Amino acid sequence: MAITSGLVLFAVIWFLTFLVIIPIRIETQGDKGEIVPGTHAGAPENHYLQQKAVITTVVAALLWVVIAGIILSGIISVNDFDWFNRLPDPK
Repeated sequence: MAITSGLVLFAVIWFLTFLVIIPIRIETQGDKGEIVPGTHAGAPENHYLQQKAVITTVVAALLWVVIAGIILSGIISVNDFDWFNRLPDPK
């Protein structure tokens, strides 16, 4: 795995993890009972975005280490997903 593909893998894992973590512990205006006129009751009041970014980075780093380790060790390769035998045989 080259440096670029490792960074792309980390970025994909980070954004997917971030999208999973964003809705956790969100406090909406409806939950607080202080709805600003002209906004939806489900609009976030406190989103804790900085904490969620830190948590996302830690979780994504752990996931990246595991996934990159699997890829680099050769346990799973592209040829394992060649169900139609279109790739050349590995050497």
